[in-house]
Amino acid sequence: MHFNRRQWLLAGASLAVVPTLAIAADAPRFVFVILRGGLDGLTAVPVPGDPAFAEARGPLGRFEAFDAAPRPLDGPFALHPLLPQLHAMHGRGELLVVHATGLPYRERSHFDAQNVLEHGGVKPHELATGWLARALPHIAGSRAVALDTAVPLVLRGAASVDTWAPSTLPSPDADLVARLSTMWQGDAALAGALARARGLRDDPDMAGMSLGAAPGAGGGRRAAIALAGKAAEFLQRGSTVAVLEIGGWDSHANQGAPNGATSNNLRTLDATLDALRSGLQEGSTWARTVVVVATEFGREVAVNGTLGTDHGTGGAAFVLGGAVRGGRVLADWPGLARAQRFEGRDLRVTTDLRAVFRTVLAEHLRVPRAALDGSVLPGSAGLPTLPLLG
Repeated sequence: MHFNRRQWLLAGASLAVVPTLAIAADAPRFVFVILRGGLDGLTAVPVPGDPAFAEARGPLGRFEAFDAAPRPLDGPFALHPLLPQLHAMHGRGELLVVHATGLPYRERSHFDAQNVLEHGGVKPHELATGWLARALPHIAGSRAVALDTAVPLVLRGAASVDTWAPSTLPSPDADLVARLSTMWQGDAALAGALARARGLRDDPDMAGMSLGAAPGAGGGRRAAIALAGKAAEFLQRGSTVAVLEIGGWDSHANQGAPNGATSNNLRTLDATLDALRSGLQEGSTWARTVVVVATEFGREVAVNGTLGTDHGTGGAAFVLGGAVRGGRVLADWPGLARAQRFEGRDLRVTTDLRAVFRTVLAEHLRVPRAALDGSVLPGSAGLPTLPLLG
């Protein structure tokens, strides 16, 4: 259920309340992390073993300013020096990188590309609901939460979805709650929402969630880490699907600066995913979890005149979790020489990102293939099943 402004009054945090649910002990968990703005896959996952890499990337292919070399993966691939926790997950067999991946969309608009990323089709605005929302009715015992003030498109649809975001607003006093109860008693939706909120406030199992706290007060990285921790709490207590997002990946200038926006975003991403993993270590939840981290498009291969990169096509995605067969890079590598690039500019897409979604939905969340072919990811029936899971 997505609450409107009146319903936000019910809790000190911006919380569409998620109750503790009775779900199967071995129920799978899924987290989708959206990187808005276009992550440069060749920065996050450089390819120093490609003979054209150094010349093609220029100053963005050098890492001396980070006092560390790229962290080696298998084959020609590496991870950026600022991703030590992801590299550790790779070493434990919990991280798989999908490189030279992207969407069927080949234009360069953030808004249109994000629309396609979330609705799961081919063209911008051809679908009004999200691919994950359309999958939820086919996932046994599913309960979804968006760690945001509003439900993102990927979760918009007929299924009930909760949202959570921090707030510094004070909790309502008992008199206000009593008045709301009287005023809303004739409205089934509002009365039900109030009952859910009051029930959660009295639930000792949820008391540790500090609903009135504001984890975002300390800045972007602290906020993202805190939201990852909250996502882990919800997944431990009954939610089966969570969606988070990290913005600010548009990198037109000074992309290689050690303390610039891209570098700080990489630090944030590394710490956020580590916090999510740490929060899911209790019991065997992490062992049943798959996390997919994706962005709307990559960047151009060559550096631009302001030492950044412009909107491109192919990029990199991350698939991690205890249920992942990691320690690998999955790529049909197209090469970085100018003649090998898409339109002479971009990393060429050789793996449709929807094949990642489709594989996770089919093999991890057990969505029937007929539903995937029909309503969930229309037009994806010809995509291969990828070797992602353990």
